[in-house]
Parts: sequence; structure tokens; C-alpha cells
Amino acid sequence: MLFVIHTKAAEKITLMTYEEFNEYCKLLPATSYVVQWGNSHVWKVGGKVFAIGGWSHSDNPAFTFKTSEQNFLFLSECPGYRPAPYLASRGMNWIQQYEMPDTQDEDLKYYISESHRIVSLGLTKKKQKELGLYQAQL
Repeated sequence: MLFVIHTKAAEKITLMTYEEFNEYCKLLPATSYVVQWGNSHVWKVGGKVFAIGGWSHSDNPAFTFKTSEQNFLFLSECPGYRPAPYLASRGMNWIQQYEMPDTQDEDLKYYISESHRIVSLGLTKKKQKELGLYQAQL
């Protein structure tokens, strides 16, 4: 009788770097970048913040973004995510990812893209048109 033992090599999961974060945010439409709030990487659409890189009390990268109410409730319970300091305490649906125990960069990219969409939908129709943001509300 032959037994085969399959072993899966441990996959190394690394945190997105601030450089990768900035490169990704730059690809989203009508964005602008500023360094503020203690050297944080702040990304805006139409002058409104949608993502922040930094702003953590740790040496590890941390990324903050706006979410839907449903994603806020879900992510608040997930390891490596927490309600964003300062913002969530004011009743806003902002999450901070400060670790990535079981997630990939693709998850973070999804949430950043969603944050961009949510924030841009909050802009006036005139501003959306000026910026070339033609989106349907979900």
C-alpha cells in the first residue's frame, strides 16, 4: 500500500508597501496626493479623502479607507482590521488595515477601489462630471 503525503509550501504573505499603495491609488481616476497628518500618504478624489497610508502607532504599514456599512461591520470583526482611529469614533464607516494575517494585496486593492467609488459618489453631480467620473450608484 502506498501513501502519498502532500505538503504545501508555506506562502509568505507580505504587507503592501507604501510605495505599492501610492502606485495603486495613482491609477484610480481623478485622484490627488498629499502628505499630511504626520507624514501620512493621503489620497483624495474631488478634494475628499478616500485612502490614507500610515497614520498608525506601529512600524508596520497601515492603510485606512472608507467602507459601506456592511463591510464596516464585517471588517471590524476580522483579524488585522479595526475601526479607523479618529474617524470611526466619530460614527464614520472607516476601517484601518494594520496587519494582513490571511489576506492578499488584492483584498486591500478591492477595498481601496470601493472607498474611491463611495467617496466619489458623494461628490456633486457637477463635480463628478468635471472629473470624468461617470458611475452608476449600486
